Amino acid sequence: MIRLAEKTDLSAILEVYQIARKFMADHGNAVQWGDSYPPVSLIESDIEKKQLYVVTKQEQIHGVFMFYIGPEPDYAIIEKGQWKNPAPYGVVHRVASDGTMKGMLGQCLDYCKKQYGHLRMDTHEKNLVMQHLLEKNGFERCGIVYMADGTPRIGYEWNEILETRKETWSDQL
Repeated sequence: MIRLAEKTDLSAILEVYQIARKFMADHGNAVQWGDSYPPVSLIESDIEKKQLYVVTKQEQIHGVFMFYIGPEPDYAIIEKGQWKNPAPYGVVHRVASDGTMKGMLGQCLDYCKKQYGHLRMDTHEKNLVMQHLLEKNGFERCGIVYMADGTPRIGYEWNEILETRKETWSDQL
């Protein structure tokens, strides 16, 4: 089940992020989130803005992600490529799992895809697991975007219209 995060979920959310940071570090990506990202203040802000969601099973929190519909300032400029569609989009950030639920990212993305038919995400070049999962879930690598602190990320995009065209084209082949 996916629901909006609540203030009372904070300790469980922090635990999920701690597990996710360790997983990332153990899989060659210790730099993207370091040992303290996302900061508690950002998580609390996401909860207040009603942009943070949790993935639960039997009321236990196993995953967390941030989702909103609107422009992402870090995506305004893209290098070594381009976005596929200039239309408004939803943004998914800070996806994390405790590793106990198979297919958690797919659940998050399916939820977001139902909310809005055009999504963008980014990930670090060393986050090979996320790159693989994004591509497995229909996202296309579009180019390089830069975070507010100047660090590069690979920009990914999924668009329902483009996805439908792919299905139509493959039917004609």
